[in-house]
Amino acid sequence: MNKTEALITHFYKSIDLIDVSLLSITTITERLDIMLHYWKYPSSIANYRGKWCVCIDENINDCRQWQSFGHEMGHYFNDETTYALLNESYAAYGETKADYFAYHFCVPTFMLQQLKEVSVYDVMELFNVEFDFAMRRLEMYRSKIISNLR
Repeated sequence: MNKTEALITHFYKSIDLIDVSLLSITTITERLDIMLHYWKYPSSIANYRGKWCVCIDENINDCRQWQSFGHEMGHYFNDETTYALLNESYAAYGETKADYFAYHFCVPTFMLQQLKEVSVYDVMELFNVEFDFAMRRLEMYRSKIISNLR
């Protein structure tokens, strides 16, 4: 397991979310005591005076909200950087890193390992993600399995 997978596994187990049916934005924000707000702007996360608030775009579908939440949680776990103050290439790097985190957060490796012969449609249904997201996550997962066999 890489660092991201290990962190996410430890996190989910520490808040007793070990079954895919328990994964939800509300459950996670409640267990972390993060304020949750739905609004008409792009999703974001902020820390103000030690209190976290995640704002989710209310105009996107449930799958995209979950995927967007996973991205914002990447910022929660990995940085407190104000990207508006940074040069464009470093900001892009931080966003790419949060995107990578979202794949593992929304479709955790330890949960995938519990499934047998899972298809992209199974991943979509079980983890509430869109087709492209599920396809990419399965590619990442299968590639890791193959590289571990070498």
